[in-house]
Amino acid sequence: MKTQLPLPGKVALVTGGARGIGFETARQLHERGASVAVLDLDLDAAQSACEQIGARTLPLAADVTDSAALRRAVSVTVEHFGGLDIAVANAGVAPPMKPMTKIGGEVFERIVEVDLLGVWRTVDAVLPQIVARRGHVVVVASVAAFAPGVLSAPYAVSKAGVEQLGRALRTELKIHGASASVAYFGFIDTDMVRDAFDGIGDPVAQRLQALFPSFTRKRQTPAQAGAVVVNGIEQRAARIITPSYWRVYSVLRGVLNPIIDRSMERDKRLLEAIRVAERA
Repeated sequence: MKTQLPLPGKVALVTGGARGIGFETARQLHERGASVAVLDLDLDAAQSACEQIGARTLPLAADVTDSAALRRAVSVTVEHFGGLDIAVANAGVAPPMKPMTKIGGEVFERIVEVDLLGVWRTVDAVLPQIVARRGHVVVVASVAAFAPGVLSAPYAVSKAGVEQLGRALRTELKIHGASASVAYFGFIDTDMVRDAFDGIGDPVAQRLQALFPSFTRKRQTPAQAGAVVVNGIEQRAARIITPSYWRVYSVLRGVLNPIIDRSMERDKRLLEAIRVAERA
């Protein structure tokens, strides 16, 4: 397939770019010829990532919940590289595995603030450059946007919102010759996933993970996920989904989700996991 967005000479900005999927996306964009601004909450981590990636990189520190800081980061990127063609809104956090009776408003709203509004604020900061240069935006959702978010409601709410943001953005950018992708990841072997599911002695995480079909629990590497994102950017793909079997769920979710919802209400293992979470 012909590349619609050749990367040599392009300038990209990746949030959450110092580790995990963000780092691998930044590294592989650079490997294919782009200059990359690596934005992270921790400037030292961003600098270390840039040192690993090589020349044509720029370390930046900003909190994605801070609109002014994001606009400054975009301004510095444009001043340094001469423009901005690609943005990957990747930064996010995972919630504690708790039911809504226990999670509390402050924690719930903090997750939404980072995982949904942080993506919107990133998009808002980069759009003038993306429109002017007919560029491309990737917003990172999750397969959690497809399925019920039991014991992780604020994360699922955020990722479903990111999906709708990205879908609307792609159509709206069409008149400007620009484009957008929504990225959906299953289990990727990142710090965030390990922190959420591999906690020693965490009965809720262990019970919840056991409910997933065994083939879905096999984790891809951040390098595999980053490659899929970069390929999607080159093709200006509407959807970037990995592992690929989640594409089937994406297509069939209108049929499957009512069945799954009904099944979950009757699943004794899931109901027990919720009871354990309430007692924890």
